[in-house]
Amino acid sequence: MEGAGLKEQQHQRLAASGQAHLLRYWDGLEEGERAELLADLDDCHFPESLCFFRRAAQQAPPEQQQQQYRVDESMEPVPKEVQGSVSRDRERLPGWQAEGLHQISQSKVAVLLLAGGQGTRLGVTFPKGMYNVGLLSQKTLFQIQAERILKLQQRASEQFGHKCTIPWYIMTSGRTMDSTKEFFVKNDYFRLQKENIIFFQQGMLPAMTFDGKAILEGKSKIAMAPDGNGGLYRALGNQKIVEDMEDRGIAYIHVYCVDNILVKVADPTFIGFCVEQQADCGAKVVEKTHPTEAVGVVCKVNGLYQVVEYSEITLATAQKRNADGHLMFNAGNICNHYFTLQFLKDVVTIHEPKLQHHVARKKIPYINDQGQQINPDKPNGIKMEKFVFDIFQFSKKFVIFEVLREDEFSPLKNADSQDGKDTPTTARHALMSLHHRWVLNAGGHFVDENGSRIPAIPSMKELTDLPIKCEISPLVSYAGEGLGKHVAGHDFRAPLIIDENGVHELIKNGL
Repeated sequence: MEGAGLKEQQHQRLAASGQAHLLRYWDGLEEGERAELLADLDDCHFPESLCFFRRAAQQAPPEQQQQQYRVDESMEPVPKEVQGSVSRDRERLPGWQAEGLHQISQSKVAVLLLAGGQGTRLGVTFPKGMYNVGLLSQKTLFQIQAERILKLQQRASEQFGHKCTIPWYIMTSGRTMDSTKEFFVKNDYFRLQKENIIFFQQGMLPAMTFDGKAILEGKSKIAMAPDGNGGLYRALGNQKIVEDMEDRGIAYIHVYCVDNILVKVADPTFIGFCVEQQADCGAKVVEKTHPTEAVGVVCKVNGLYQVVEYSEITLATAQKRNADGHLMFNAGNICNHYFTLQFLKDVVTIHEPKLQHHVARKKIPYINDQGQQINPDKPNGIKMEKFVFDIFQFSKKFVIFEVLREDEFSPLKNADSQDGKDTPTTARHALMSLHHRWVLNAGGHFVDENGSRIPAIPSMKELTDLPIKCEISPLVSYAGEGLGKHVAGHDFRAPLIIDENGVHELIKNGL
């Protein structure tokens, strides 16, 4: 179609949604720039996205203080009868793990990775999963997680005497899809079967002004943003991922975020706990460290399960404690979830369309009427997103499983140049500290340059503590099991790597 006719066709379509301003620079665009703009217009999904905006805008947020008191008055802690815990239920852990491994051996368990985020706050332009935090092995987050899947498949296959598969569904965004797929190809899918790694893409939504106009960030570029990790459910339906799971005979799905270096992918103990509880939805949690920790809490609000963000709770409520001294609202959300396939199907087909978008007021760069790039110094628009935990409210049998933070949660969010929290250094230290404890628990010891045994430190208490440099490949041990034959009765000098090729002290005699 000729340029003038194409412009007229697009103008009519956009004018019906009040978005004709997006073509204001059309006449001055090169052919490639016009193609870029047309692609963005297709991704905007007008008038559907405008409908989302109107629904979100109708939620005129009340005065913040009033909102806090309303949430506080309606909050209840998660009942004890739907809780499991690695510390309080030690005698039941082997049974839960056995049940989880059995389900894995039947190829009924899949993992679903939320990997749409770029490493912008880490100072890089590539997806977070490709980040190397500086481990001795130089492995990336993607490789660590892939090797944990490989090890679990191996354990379940050996225990039950037949091969099994844990399919890996990886949700990317438009910004990360190509580079993620290229990375997996370059690394030969980390020895997993290509056909069992399924990439799919979350949706994008246009950033809007407060009066519902999509924002041009360039003359041929609309300001777009992923629709939040809760966009998962729409993508599962649109891209027929649920059907693929059903075709493969999947019954249980473990969902997690890419940035947690300690994540137990397809954790058989968590899976087994949820299966035995006959739960349709479950969440792993860690105990909050203090009342004002910036983490959402899993709780009930007006009788329904949800995650309440820390900023929505008054200090008085955050500080409430039980008779045993623990915080009343202490179930810290770590974006680590369990769903049955049937529950996911119901969410996708029945509940997802009813989910409300959360609105975030943002400073969004834009092109003004004179064609100049403007970086605003105050919010000038909104981005709309849904959260993965928005669907807890639809669960008929919800459970939580409390795990130890030092064993299972160390997110990677900020560059080392920032405030020292959730950085490559803290992630690296958390993994090395965990692996140090594994060696000690298996009967091994570390010695210093003089040959004197280093005192056992049960866990890393302060960020300033420097852990023993020790790394154990997931291909050797998934969660600390099976290390006795490698380390029992031996003294080691750090740095130490234990991988499928053996035990390696990288520096001999302290040199």
